[in-house]
Amino acid sequence: MHFGFALPGRGPLATPEALIKLAEKADALRYSSLFVTDHVVIPTTYSSPYPYSTSGRFAGDWTNGYLEPLALMGVLAGLTSRVKLGTSVLVIPYRNPVVTAKMLATMDVMSGGRLILGAGVGWMREEFETLQSPPFDERGKVTDEYLRLMREMWTKEPVQFTGAYYRLPSVSALPKPRQKGGIPIWIGGHTDVALRRTGELADAWHPIGMRPPALLLPAEYAEKVKVIHGWARKAGRDPKDIALSLRVPLELAAKRGKATVSDQPGFRGGASDVIRHIKSYQALGVSHFVFDLAPPDLRGQLILMERFAEEVRPKVLRAPR
Repeated sequence: MHFGFALPGRGPLATPEALIKLAEKADALRYSSLFVTDHVVIPTTYSSPYPYSTSGRFAGDWTNGYLEPLALMGVLAGLTSRVKLGTSVLVIPYRNPVVTAKMLATMDVMSGGRLILGAGVGWMREEFETLQSPPFDERGKVTDEYLRLMREMWTKEPVQFTGAYYRLPSVSALPKPRQKGGIPIWIGGHTDVALRRTGELADAWHPIGMRPPALLLPAEYAEKVKVIHGWARKAGRDPKDIALSLRVPLELAAKRGKATVSDQPGFRGGASDVIRHIKSYQALGVSHFVFDLAPPDLRGQLILMERFAEEVRPKVLRAPR
């Protein structure tokens, strides 16, 4: 079992001081991973519905802007020595795939092979239009093609690629990533198309759960895994080669006093409650949990990281070596 968490890319904790402390604490406590999120610009008005909110609005503090994930990962690689670094998720059509593949390969080399590419198609039409990205309605096809191109760049030398959205003449694309077979690709999302994409080309499935209307309770999660495995078999792949992950909110009740937590969905409650949640997904094959830490302040998040490492992690599996 592996445990990591998503770093704040926006809001009051998206500062050098806070991020350095969180990253160094994760490394010291032997967490498995740190993930960063992705937006390039935030349109001042938008009507696109956010898929992980019942209101369709993407709530949050934009006052300090939104940190660029690839630049942030490069900084994190220099601050840490063992923790994996990933995107949750990178919106693939937003960026030139050749440049993106090159940046990721370079970071993988410089970090000693610690990168994970969490990949998504995006949801905000207005951001696509602002960035002059490929057409929003074709973002799924674009993502499929760009990911295949990136994998070609990471595994072949020289590289030549012809697709509907990108053509690459024979070129040298060095350095290759440190990791054999290229940087692992984790597909985000839980739509039918995302499940197909996972089965056909991903190294792992990386959905968000416990965020209404996308709860992904164990029974629903299990059904979607069956769909992924079906697509994998159709593509001639072994379903066992696709790892399973889950990103969820995490909150531990106080040890003393009134042990209350938010009534929002998530892995919330006492240590025994969180252990029970983890084991219910562990039984389905989930091997990597990525947590959104509930406390809004830095001290609260650091304490939660320590408490989880002490009170929960030993009960589900020893810390990864």
